[in-house]
Amino acid sequence: MTAHALPRKTLGGLAVPPLALGSWNTWDRMDPDDAVAMIRRAADLDAGFFDVAYYNMGPHAENSRTDILFGQALRESGVGRDEIVLCGKLWLWDWPRQSFRAQLTESLERAGLERFDTLVVGDYATEPDVARIVADVNALVGEGLVGGWGINNWRIEHTRAALAAASDAGLVGPSFAQLKYGIARRAMAEGASYGPLFADGTLALQASDVFEGGILATGRTPGRKIGADVGGIRARIAALYPEVARIAAGFGVTPAALGIAFCLTHPAAANVLFGASRIEQLEQNHAALALVAERGPEVREALAGLQADVDVRDDGAW
Repeated sequence: MTAHALPRKTLGGLAVPPLALGSWNTWDRMDPDDAVAMIRRAADLDAGFFDVAYYNMGPHAENSRTDILFGQALRESGVGRDEIVLCGKLWLWDWPRQSFRAQLTESLERAGLERFDTLVVGDYATEPDVARIVADVNALVGEGLVGGWGINNWRIEHTRAALAAASDAGLVGPSFAQLKYGIARRAMAEGASYGPLFADGTLALQASDVFEGGILATGRTPGRKIGADVGGIRARIAALYPEVARIAAGFGVTPAALGIAFCLTHPAAANVLFGASRIEQLEQNHAALALVAERGPEVREALAGLQADVDVRDDGAW
């Protein structure tokens, strides 16, 4: 396959690269020089979108330095701020006691940044005050600290409530949903709950956790903490790996590239968020773009029978 650049879609109010690099368990596992090289290569390979989060709250109480290390590598890379898109993250675990402004200020200071282009408001354990979330995020937008925002694995009723609250108050509502989506997990992104919001253009999709913590990329379950097993189907997903690997070989790509290509065939997908700690991984994953451009429908057809969450609720209720 020849190299391809896919048309950019809009996410968080701006056109974004189709490939996005996450920060959880990535920059803190890399040699500093490798991190600098990764940022430079990402800017060249349609992957200059960086999700930058401070992991030290709720289930992510890790006191991670990944955001600090990313900021250092970005400054040393020489990559211009206008060449990349930076996405921050706000957590609801200790909000509103810890305000969004305090969280964002701390996150920017740790990474040595002045603003984020967009941000994601994370998931939650208890019923959120949606109207207040909308108002608090818009205060940050008004201060110029961020341009737009999206949500992460929210229940559909709360996403719709946020859209309504923003519309009623003349404020900026969420413009994208970062959802678990991939070859095996399709319920939320393709189901009847979020489907209409994607179909009418109200929301764009950012696919995340596409490899199920690496299981569908390598066939192995990592020892480190990985994303939540919504619906308790992880064993079912792991059993799919041999077939995923077989199909990937047939297309001449890695299982990871196949998984990314699958996500990008979703009509509403603006980009796919994944972790990479080696440049070789990024370069292999970039093959997904050519695969989508040349054989997207074939990818869909080949993977049609591998959904593992057909009996998991599609409304985001865990």
